[in-house]
Amino acid sequence: MKASHVRKLIKPIDSAYSEMFSGRVYKVGRGAVSVRNHSGKAEQTVIGVHGFLENHCYFTQAYEAPTTELILLTCSNYHIPVNGVTPETPDWEVAIKHLEATIEYDACILNQALENLPSTDSVRIHGHSRGGAVILQALAYRPELYANVEIVLEAPVLPQGHLHALVTTILEPVSHGMWPWLIRLINSAPSSAYGQTFFGKMNPRKKQLLGKLFSATQDHLTIVRNIENIMAWMERTETSIYGQVRHGTFLVPQVDRILDRGAMLASARQSPTTMRIVETQAPSHFITLDSKEWIPGFETMPASAQA
Repeated sequence: MKASHVRKLIKPIDSAYSEMFSGRVYKVGRGAVSVRNHSGKAEQTVIGVHGFLENHCYFTQAYEAPTTELILLTCSNYHIPVNGVTPETPDWEVAIKHLEATIEYDACILNQALENLPSTDSVRIHGHSRGGAVILQALAYRPELYANVEIVLEAPVLPQGHLHALVTTILEPVSHGMWPWLIRLINSAPSSAYGQTFFGKMNPRKKQLLGKLFSATQDHLTIVRNIENIMAWMERTETSIYGQVRHGTFLVPQVDRILDRGAMLASARQSPTTMRIVETQAPSHFITLDSKEWIPGFETMPASAQA
């Protein structure tokens, strides 16, 4: 990448979205992990891994139960979307050797969170889109951590998957130098101009969370690196990575204009029979935001994890 392009791309992007948060926030490398306070005795732990250009608020309304300990990742070089909490550096943080803003880097944040934070034995990790790839990569690095963990892969980036043809058509002509210009153009256009095509039928929560997509990262370079790394990861990662997966669910939307649904299903079908594939009626890539009804109940947790 040319130095002039990098200079344009590393110009900071201001944070444009945050919500009130009651809990603790730990800085881990270039990312963060937030642990929400829960009012009841925790019966299960959920770790949420957000997707490309999203933030951890994607999961907060889906897991509101007072008995759910909710742990939320902020991927590297993304803004932490919380008000009123000062991030702290935990004593368990370990330096990460991978390039930041990659699936590999964020997988290491996830493993540090999983190893050090859950207070229950019943653990679910729920990843949306790019977050699905982060979970699979994390599992490949430290399979022993996942022996009794349930995973939910929602509209996930998967090995041997592809972007939707519409997205590929938009991205192909874009050079690195054009990114800041393209993002300014998208940000100045009313989201209705492209929202329905990519986001499906809107509702208040989708409007709230998807309206500020291009302000989620700390700089444009992270956006470019995320996209290039997602495409490279899908191409080079073999479906044999599923060999380590014990139990969980693939949630596949009825319509997906971000990822190639057919390739997603073909990849998911290479996974062990202990993984369920649920083809939902969700009208977009954002299944959880379309309706919480498709999120599996905790009775699907493996018996060993509930023991």
